[in-house]
Amino acid sequence: MSDLAENTENNIPNLRLNDGNQIPQLGFGVFKVADEIAEQVVTDALHTGYRHIDTAMIYKNEEAVGRAINSSAIPREELFITTKLWNTDQGADTAIPAFEASLERLGLDYVDLYLIHWPGNDSERYLRSWEKLEEIKESGRARSIGVSNFRIRDIENLAAAGLTVPAVNQIELHPAFQQHELRTFQEPRGIRTEAWGPLGQNKYDLRTLDGIEGIAEKHGKSIQQVIIRWHLQSGVILFPKSSTRERIEENFNVFDFELDADDLGTFAGFDRGQRVGSNPDDVDF
Repeated sequence: MSDLAENTENNIPNLRLNDGNQIPQLGFGVFKVADEIAEQVVTDALHTGYRHIDTAMIYKNEEAVGRAINSSAIPREELFITTKLWNTDQGADTAIPAFEASLERLGLDYVDLYLIHWPGNDSERYLRSWEKLEEIKESGRARSIGVSNFRIRDIENLAAAGLTVPAVNQIELHPAFQQHELRTFQEPRGIRTEAWGPLGQNKYDLRTLDGIEGIAEKHGKSIQQVIIRWHLQSGVILFPKSSTRERIEENFNVFDFELDADDLGTFAGFDRGQRVGSNPDDVDF
């Protein structure tokens, strides 16, 4: 059976996870979307055709996301909702209560994916947290479980402890920081790659990527659209974020063209090891 299937409702490809569940490859992120506008922004995204919403406790907008979900006419089974366990909630005694608080804020009976947000540098702590995520999955209240910002050594620690292989690892990934080493390690082990900051979070001028404007012009698309298309053709799950209806719709309009081999070769040359977000080595708690 193929691990890629098209969602005929909105043309978004679905990828099969290592637990048999499917995830829409293009989702919508709400990082730094203020709570007072998040409900309308998510409503706009759902109206546009997005069915995968990525939030987190630390984003402080789970309640607004939940209102948008629950006021939509979209059947719950057609949606894919992700949230995350924050650093200070990790631990054998705190992970499950934190998850239950997220469910309550979202107004949902279950989420489709629950992630450990950051590993920190205490492996024992995230191992105990992961055991609790396994319990949550077993209960059915999270259909799939995964990690975020995990390094190779963190994934190796999970394996050495005999724990469940994560369904995904959500990491910083964009044209200037392509994460080849980590992807080459995790994907053969059945761990899907999700990209946060897939457009570079406005931390560098995308026009400085030599050749990107020519690719966009060739396809009659924006620079952002060809970058989203590059992620899709690379097998990466991503959720670009915007607060404006026009950009939300533009970011979704990426299924009527394909990058060719020359385009992909040009993209390979964009990688310069440039982080725009926090290094997992520096995020401790």
